[in-house]
Amino acid sequence: MTDATTTLSAADAPNPPRERPFWQSILIHAALVAASVVMLYPLFWMLSGSIKDQNEIFGQASLIPSQFDFSSYYRGWFGGQVTFGTFFWNSTVIAVLSVIGNVMSCSLAAYAFARLRFAGRDLWFALMLGTLMLPYHVTLIPQYILFLKLGWVKTMLPLVVPKFLAVDAFFIFLMVQFFRGIPRELDEAAMMDGCSPWRIYWKIMLPLSLPVLATAAIFSFIWTWDDFFGPLIYLSDINTYTVQLGLRSFVDSTGSSDWSSLFAMSSLSLVPVFLIFLFFQRLLIEGIATAGLKR
Repeated sequence: MTDATTTLSAADAPNPPRERPFWQSILIHAALVAASVVMLYPLFWMLSGSIKDQNEIFGQASLIPSQFDFSSYYRGWFGGQVTFGTFFWNSTVIAVLSVIGNVMSCSLAAYAFARLRFAGRDLWFALMLGTLMLPYHVTLIPQYILFLKLGWVKTMLPLVVPKFLAVDAFFIFLMVQFFRGIPRELDEAAMMDGCSPWRIYWKIMLPLSLPVLATAAIFSFIWTWDDFFGPLIYLSDINTYTVQLGLRSFVDSTGSSDWSSLFAMSSLSLVPVFLIFLFFQRLLIEGIATAGLKR
């Protein structure tokens, strides 16, 4: 009986995975490296153009310049009516305030949809999801008229204040799905201990939702930092320009364009986005890894 059980157990044991042949691994890695080079070539070309002479950028296809010229960084930073640091500061202020507003307001709205019971909850949630299908340009004119009546045009307020009113339905939907994965037994235990809904949100939901909050914060920062259309509509004073509007000032359709300075400042504008991913990638990976483990 023991021998039969041992034989049956050995037969049911899963077979170890077969190792991939060495030549096949070489081909796969070579293909991945080639695809990475193709994807990163525009970035390499931009970095190369930032240290090339103005006449050499479009004159040769080589990424290695004949002479390294870093003067474009100085021209781009100090050569305009205002320093490029002003644009960086304006973009940083708008992006940071947008991140704070989105995380606060969207998490509150998501907590209400996921945990609280109120009249018409499903209807309001469906209407909120319907706004995801509306293009930004559809609501542009009514919003502009509203902000014009309020006297907010030519200021940063139209770019910041709506973020504190939970206007990004995508982040609300993302957080609702995450909140629904948190066991309700935690809420019930907290209510038995006398916790109010606000205390449950602050002490239980937010600490457990750090991955999804970080994901919303990262994407909110990147989308706000890269936004060009919104600042173009509402900002007209060069002292309030963002980085994206500042980059446009290097291209002149009627005269000469300083391409090397444009590439230099474009390279610097990628640094904040790169740092955000560098410091918060652990939370992103944790959010992806734990999403499938929740009940």
